[in-house]
Amino acid sequence: MTEHKTVKRTVNGRVISNRMDKTVTIAVERLVRHPLYGKYVRRTTKLHAHDEDNRCQLGDWVAVEECRPLSKIKSWRLVKVLDQAGG
Repeated sequence: MTEHKTVKRTVNGRVISNRMDKTVTIAVERLVRHPLYGKYVRRTTKLHAHDEDNRCQLGDWVAVEECRPLSKIKSWRLVKVLDQAGG
């Protein structure tokens, strides 16, 4: 029997809230081309990610990956802190 490895999506974003216990809110920005005018427009998506050790601080640049739903709003998991805020 062959085993199928699922490729988990990984995105980078900025921590905009860490007030919840073991949960951080991440703002992920992407550039989308306007269909009529062709100008690139910045779009922001807010994701809730699981932070087991509460190690993220406000403004940190982090990598998160898709996972199974952990709660009603959380289906992303913190992979690592790429750049700490203020340092």
